[in-house]
Amino acid sequence: MQLTRRAIACAAALTFAAFGAMAQDIQERTIKFGHLNNPDHPTSLGVRKFAEIVAAKSGGKIKVQEFAASQLGNELQQQSALQGGVQEMLVASTTSLNGIVKEFGLLDFPFLFANAQQADALVDGPLGKMIAAKLPEKGVIVLAFFDLGFRNVTNSKRPIMKGSDLDGLKLRVIPNPVFLETFKTFKANPVPMPFAELYGALENKAVDGQENPFAVILSSKLYEVQKYVSGTNHVYATNPVQISKRFWDKLSPVEQKLLQDAAIEAQNYQRVVSREISGKALGELKAKGMVYNDIPPAELARMRAEVKPVYDKFSAAYDPAVVTLFKTELERVSKF
Repeated sequence: MQLTRRAIACAAALTFAAFGAMAQDIQERTIKFGHLNNPDHPTSLGVRKFAEIVAAKSGGKIKVQEFAASQLGNELQQQSALQGGVQEMLVASTTSLNGIVKEFGLLDFPFLFANAQQADALVDGPLGKMIAAKLPEKGVIVLAFFDLGFRNVTNSKRPIMKGSDLDGLKLRVIPNPVFLETFKTFKANPVPMPFAELYGALENKAVDGQENPFAVILSSKLYEVQKYVSGTNHVYATNPVQISKRFWDKLSPVEQKLLQDAAIEAQNYQRVVSREISGKALGELKAKGMVYNDIPPAELARMRAEVKPVYDKFSAAYDPAVVTLFKTELERVSKF
């Protein structure tokens, strides 16, 4: 009995010592976490969930401060701040990462996925890990991938029922070569522009339309300046959760694990919430007066065939090992 009590006491002492050591490995820190979307958007919900988890896991020592709606600058400005260590975290599209590691452009290829599960399997699997592994030497680390959703075209001129309906439309696109080439294929006039400038450009008719997921269209009130929304589902958008490597390197292994675990937990929560909101967002857009149309499957198949040259052009410029894995992974995830 005496021995058992002594053993329990020793175990308790070791446990407290371990907790004490772990607590010493967690410093008081504040993380500036920026993104482009409004505070009612699923991205913001994911950032807030991350902040909540980090606060709980760190005993309140690590505070995550959210800066929504491009408060810290547009996407490229925030990306630069992240690389320079001025900003600690960012969640945004793959666009700015495409400018750092061009193979991120593979995730922006049009008509890759039939559903969100296929997209999750691709970015969570070997391909996502391979391209993310190219980033640390550029000053960025990817911790997780939030869901943004399938992108759809809106405009003020006409419904998009087929590829040729895009002919001549002046469409704002994210500043991304794959997007530019995709819309040029359909003879649209793509205009690269930061997201923060989009509403004003639509309002003053500088552009006819744009393309974004339903939740973004709703949250950004684009229904006020756009009449038609068409279910093109032309690109699935994933938003990498990024952390500055300069900041990461200052963290203890305990802090690094804490943030990595929190990011995955927040990712899993955010994906569910984002898809629920997206399902409701289209109904709300229609209720607010937008005219919606689906695109017939035969026309979608035709559009998919038309953009094959986009795949060929960009694939030729990417790391062949990454492209080979990409093709293998597309085959694997197509079964989901």
